[in-house]
Amino acid sequence: MSSSVYSILMIVVLFALMYFLMIRPQKKQEQKRKEQLSKIKKGDQVVTIGRLHGVVDEVNESEKTVTLDCDGIYLVFDLNAVAQVSERKVTPEVKPAESETKDDSKENEDK
Repeated sequence: MSSSVYSILMIVVLFALMYFLMIRPQKKQEQKRKEQLSKIKKGDQVVTIGRLHGVVDEVNESEKTVTLDCDGIYLVFDLNAVAQVSERKVTPEVKPAESETKDDSKENEDK
C-alpha cells in the first residue's frame, strides 16, 4: 500500500514541477506580449516574425491589423505578426517659428 501512495505522490510532484518550470513562465510571457501589443501606437519601431523592421503608421483595432512604414513602402500585417516592439526614440524638435520670433524681438529692442 505504501508503494502506491509513493507513486501517486511522485506523479503529483512531477505535475507541480512541470507547472512551475514550463506552464507558468509561458503564461507570463504571453501576458507580457499581449500587453505590449495592446500599447502599440503610431511611431513605434517594430520587428515582425519575418524579421522585417518598420515603423508603425496605423493600428486598426477592429481588424487587428497594423500598417508598417518600411522605408516608404506601406505594408499591412496582422497584429500577431509583430514579434518585437521598441518605442520610438524621442528627439527634441526645434520649432523655427519660435527661434525667428526671438531674433525679431531682439532686433526690435535694439532699434
